Amino acid sequence: MLSAQRLSAHGRRDPLLPATSLHVRRAELLLVTGGPQDHRTALALLLSGRMKPSEGFISWDGSERLKARRLASALVDSPGVNEPEQHLSVRDLVTEDLALIPRRYRGALVSGPWLKVNSFEDIADLWTEQLDPDRRMELLTALALANPHTDLLVVDSPDRHTADAAKWLPRLQRLASDAGRPLAVVATVGALPPSWDGPAAAIGNAVPLESPTREAPTGEAPTRGDGGDQDADKTTELETEVAT
Repeated sequence: MLSAQRLSAHGRRDPLLPATSLHVRRAELLLVTGGPQDHRTALALLLSGRMKPSEGFISWDGSERLKARRLASALVDSPGVNEPEQHLSVRDLVTEDLALIPRRYRGALVSGPWLKVNSFEDIADLWTEQLDPDRRMELLTALALANPHTDLLVVDSPDRHTADAAKWLPRLQRLASDAGRPLAVVATVGALPPSWDGPAAAIGNAVPLESPTREAPTGEAPTRGDGGDQDADKTTELETEVAT
């Protein structure tokens, strides 16, 4: 399970992420709403272990080690971070992404056979900017799951490509509920789709910690509303860490 308590990140001038709490288990899809794109991307980076929080606590399967969370997670289509470059063809994107999988797990994975086995031959010669939102989501999540150790998917703002949630939501639901490989899936979105009645949380639904002293978890984080204790704000420098 992924659990975050009053997670926040502070920039030089404005907050990168206001204090946010959430929980998501394997075989579950959690949608997290937030207005500014910067807030959604900061949360995605923190949850996937690509950035260290300024305050708050985050754990994956009971461990707070950033490296463990990063190795178990895949960050998908984060704008300005790892979204596909427009000048890349799908074939070249697949080649690049497969090369990032640790060699001991990659085996003979190369773009041609992978595209055929995963039914992407029809889009292999398209530029990534030409992809329909649903095929884009299918491709990027399939690449993320090419690493057999990926158990946590963090998808950054899939609704920025289309107002039609049917182009991305069903794919994430299927991945989360796959009995053969149940995943914990988090998607940051500008607003909840009208049809969504599943787990949800809101960026900024908690208040900052008063001090670095940790409090023991007392249950589920609030969803669809505000939550947390009445604590004061504290500013610290934002740090990043690359796991090896």
